Amino acid sequence: MKKKIAVPVKEGILDGHFGHCSHFALLDVMDNTIVAEDLVAAPPHEPGLLPPFLADLGVTDVIAGGMGNQAIQIFNKHNVNVFVGAPQMGAKELVTGFLNESLSFTANYCDH
Repeated sequence: MKKKIAVPVKEGILDGHFGHCSHFALLDVMDNTIVAEDLVAAPPHEPGLLPPFLADLGVTDVIAGGMGNQAIQIFNKHNVNVFVGAPQMGAKELVTGFLNESLSFTANYCDH
């Protein structure tokens, strides 16, 4: 199965505030193996902009620390799965843990 997973990052580590991250790590996955990794600058923060931006890049899944409910709903409308409550780790480490089901998610810590 092919996936493209986006992780909001700052200096290579998960940025806890999804909407204000500086970059997105985009990891291409084929049959549960990371086959490519790219770093894309995030556009300026604007409500509702990031879901279509990432969907247009082919993103199928987002791993985040916290995210507002409205953003989650917009991602879902773009057929992008959202997983919140991820720990602050490197993007590749997060995706590897996600793929082998060893990553533990906590509560969504974004309250807006």
